[in-house]
Amino acid sequence: MKPRIGVLTSGGDCPGLNAVLRGVVLSAEKLGWEVIGFKDGFEGLLPPGDFVILDRTQIAGIMPRGGTILGTTNRGHFVAKVGSGDKAIVATDVIQRSREILGELGVNGLIVVGGDGSMTTALQLQQAGINCIGVPKTIDNDLEATAMTFGFDSAVAEVMDALDRLHTTATSHKRVMVLEVMGRHAGWIALHGGIAGGAHIILIPEIPFDYDRIATAVKKRDARGSHNSLIVVAEGATPRHGQQVMHETETGEFRLGGIGDVVAREIAARTGKETRCCVLGHLQRGGPPTPLDRILGTRFGVEAVRLIKEKHFGSMVSYQNYQVQHVPIADAVNRLRLVPPDGQMVRTARDVEISFGD
Repeated sequence: MKPRIGVLTSGGDCPGLNAVLRGVVLSAEKLGWEVIGFKDGFEGLLPPGDFVILDRTQIAGIMPRGGTILGTTNRGHFVAKVGSGDKAIVATDVIQRSREILGELGVNGLIVVGGDGSMTTALQLQQAGINCIGVPKTIDNDLEATAMTFGFDSAVAEVMDALDRLHTTATSHKRVMVLEVMGRHAGWIALHGGIAGGAHIILIPEIPFDYDRIATAVKKRDARGSHNSLIVVAEGATPRHGQQVMHETETGEFRLGGIGDVVAREIAARTGKETRCCVLGHLQRGGPPTPLDRILGTRFGVEAVRLIKEKHFGSMVSYQNYQVQHVPIADAVNRLRLVPPDGQMVRTARDVEISFGD
């Protein structure tokens, strides 16, 4: 029997996941290995095992497709939370059952593609004796251990496209348009998308904002004869001395979202200008990946296979200084890369007269 490795995609989906899977399969086949793709994230590891053999036929033509052909989930047996922290603790019996399935299938190494929560789970599996390699995935681009994650560039392109479209309607009606984008703790999508799309005001979690300062910026544009304004706000942005805006879901959970509507109401009240809000939401997660994300995803997949070959288990693929390298998973989890409020990107935005509401 050929040597076997496993791969799964966990957490939220994003463009570029299929590029990773393609890179894994093609580079593994070159080594004479067989790839087992586990369906719906870690849940596919549980008995009787939900998987598919990934070969050239399975991955043909998947590069341009968004999402993941394996499916994914951020619920189930591997995401239990304890205490007041966010660390996911996987039950011992769940790990044991997963180990048995991997053993029965003859899987020698498992590639876990996911975000911070998935890497935390991968670390626990590694510590329990299951050989794991991590591949970082988050469109928020907020993992400290890697300079960039695939999916981010595609999300930024979607924000830029939305702003390009909002510019014309805002100009026609002399309105203020508020675009709410993803970004729970880090404002990278709002910052990059806002600069690329010509936003006039960008609100991010790292820089608490003041409604009066935003209103002043809008009025200043009006006084100059520019009667439309575009505001990009990350879902985790917070007013000074305020709290993040959340809403309750049907399951009783609380999720971030709604700050765009609040900003729109407050600005309308302070300026008297007609103001509209557009929530981009999951449009940022869907659709074909950009060339950059296709290339980065492919490089990550290939590197993950190389790490298995060299038995660097417990490592996570990392992109630093234009090179794909690796770091210990333990050094990567629970470390968020936030936007430096006085960093070059923020300074660049301020120098082209973008306000951060501060």
